[in-house]
This record gives sequence, C-alpha cells and structure tokens, in this order.
Amino acid sequence: MAPEPEDDIKDEKNPRPLDEDDIALLKTYGLGPYSKSIKKVEKEIKEMAKKVNDLCGIKESDTGLAAPSQWDLVSDKQMMQEEQPLQVARCTKIINPNTEDAKYVINVKQIAKFVVGLGDKVSPTDIEEGMCVGVDRNKYQIQIPLPPKIDPSVTMMTVEEKPDVTYNDVGGCKEQIEKMREVVELPMLHPEKFVKLGIDPPKGVLCYGPPGTGKTLLARAVANRTDACFIRVIGSELVQKYVGEGARMVRELFQMARSKKACIVFFDEVDAIGGARFDDGVGGDNEVQRTMLEIVNQLDGFDARGNIKVLMATNRPDTLDPALLRPGRLDRKVEFGLPDLESRTQIFKIHTRTMNCERDIRFELLARLCPNSTGADIRSVCTEAGMYAIRARRKTVTEKDFLDAVNKVIKGYQKFSATPKYMVYN
Repeated sequence: MAPEPEDDIKDEKNPRPLDEDDIALLKTYGLGPYSKSIKKVEKEIKEMAKKVNDLCGIKESDTGLAAPSQWDLVSDKQMMQEEQPLQVARCTKIINPNTEDAKYVINVKQIAKFVVGLGDKVSPTDIEEGMCVGVDRNKYQIQIPLPPKIDPSVTMMTVEEKPDVTYNDVGGCKEQIEKMREVVELPMLHPEKFVKLGIDPPKGVLCYGPPGTGKTLLARAVANRTDACFIRVIGSELVQKYVGEGARMVRELFQMARSKKACIVFFDEVDAIGGARFDDGVGGDNEVQRTMLEIVNQLDGFDARGNIKVLMATNRPDTLDPALLRPGRLDRKVEFGLPDLESRTQIFKIHTRTMNCERDIRFELLARLCPNSTGADIRSVCTEAGMYAIRARRKTVTEKDFLDAVNKVIKGYQKFSATPKYMVYN
C-alpha cells in the first residue's frame, strides 16, 4: 500500500524537496505543512494574472481574444511573412448584386479581366463598382477593399495641426469676422435654423483687399476655431506642366473633401488660376483655364457639393472670371479694407501684447502717425521698435522706439508699399 501523506514527511522544519507527484498528492488530500502556502501562492498567481490582463487592457468580452499568456506572436509573425502579396485591381461591374451568387468583374492592369468571387474575409457590402480591390495571385478572389487613389500632393494639402491664431489675434476686422462666422460656423452648429426657414446656407466666400489686411490670417483663425477638416490650397500649386493634371488634382481634392463629415477648402491667391478666359492666339494659358473650369464645375456643377465650404482670397478681384464669382459658387464677397484709427490702435495692442513694453505708451498717437497703413505694416513697426531696443541693449521697448520705427517703416518704406496700387482694383 502507498504510504499516507503524513508519513511521507517526517521532519516539518527541514522537509525534503517535493516533486510534482508529492505536491499533487498533498493538494488532493489537503494535508501537510505546504497545503496552506500552496493555496496562498495560487491565489496570488490568479490576482497577478488578473492585474496583468487589466494593465494590458484586453478583455475576452471586448474583443474575443485569448488571454495574452496564450498568444503565440512568433508563429503569427511567421504566418504573416509567408502570406503572398496581393495584386491591385479595379472592380468594374457587379453581376447579380445583393445575392449569394454575386460575381465581380475585375480588371487587373496590363494582365486581363476576370470574373471572380469574394474571399473569406470580405463582405459583399464592402465592395462597390469602380473601387480598387486587392486580389490574390491564384484565383484572383477579392481579399480586401482598398481606399480611393488620391495624389499624395493633394493629401498633403490637409492641415493636420491647428494654427495658433484665434479671432482675438485678428484686429480691425470685426465686421469681416462676423460675416465669415455666419457662413462657416453657423451652418455647422445650428443647421436647424436654415431648415426651418427653408434656405440653403451660403457655401462660398471671396475675401478680397490689398496685401496685408488679414485675409489669410482670418482663414487661419477659422481653421483654429472649427473641428472640420481644413484643406489649404495655394493657387499656383494647381498649375501643372502636363495637360489635364491640374484638373485631375482639383477632382481628387474635392473627392477627398466629400469623404469628410465636414470640410473647409481655402484657396489662397486664387487669381493664379481663376483669371478671366481669353485667347492669346498661342494657347499658353489653356491649361490654367481648364483647371479653373474644373473648379467652377466642382463648386456648382452637376454633382452636389456636399457639406464643403469654400473660402478664396485674392488681391485682384477684377481679374477673376465672372463664372467663378456668380452666386451659388461664391455667395459672399467680403472686402478687407484699410483699418481705421480705432482698428489700428487695436492692432498695435494685439502685437504688443507679448512684448516687454513700458507703461503708458500712447497707442492711439502711434495709430494716428500711421495713416493708410495695413496690419502687416503695423506689425513691422512693432518688430522694428524691438530691434531699436535690442540695439540699445535695453530689456524694454520705449515709446521713442515706436516713434523711430514709425519714421523708418511708414515714411521710409513708403515707396515700397503696394497698398495704393492695389486699392485701385478693390
């Protein structure tokens, strides 16, 4: 007969090392000096495993995954490395859609066309006509739907990080800010107001005025304020070398904008591509005109624009094509004029907010000494005043520094000012 568990351990103070059979026997009978410590260790192991799973953030009820201790990452990595690469094809037609025996006509570029079925990991609702798909190399079955192909240069136009400019940093444009917020923010925050009245909100705004009056600055403030996707386009970026390239970029730009929940597209210096159509007899400007006509079509053509707001900025509104300016494409025209005395004083206070200035500087006096100046001119005055303080090795900017800067920037650089030239066109 097998010895009793009590007889197996003679010396409780110095017990011999136990093997697995001994421990199993002790657990079965619940006897011996090790039974309590084994239960205690088991409890600690369970608590530790639970704590590890909580830290991993993975629960079986959430994802259906096994416990992390049962993962075999090496085998998974090896299986992924042995997988065959997929080929890119385009699904051109769906035969018998919404049925179990649906078939798909795919076109593999430079190879052939095939009628294929779906793989195990794809649902019929994932595949639509005209979309790109990934197919295997054996049976050409569709394994994965692919996102639409958009030029990387178009994707890079999306503003990922919000600018640090707010409406408080835009001085002298109170009326313009109000008009812009009515077009951009009101339809997004309170769409029910337009539904009750039975009108469509304005979809496009043209900002025009001399250089340095805050057109692009206000667009940056709009990008900071709204949570919608913001796409910034400079007009000259759409002028391409080859025929049809600029129009294709515009199509992909609006295709990307339509895929977003809400989107704002800002065209800066739109007169680079939005000029009035003319025939110079050589055809050198034809490609630019094609690009402009594609923008006209996307703004208000056969297809609905969707929840896309369009902002445009230019210094020369007289050169723009009438088809681009008509209501329905650009509903509002907002003029950014030269700031008045109160606005110039406000701009001085905005730019000196972060400067280390002396107290009791008469900003209204400085504003009076800067007639017909833009916000960019006033910012230059503040920068030059700081340079005078650095030259004198002072830590604060005095009123005399500002007066010297006014003489230098406003009076000395007057012959370089573009304001009188551009005021003729606004």
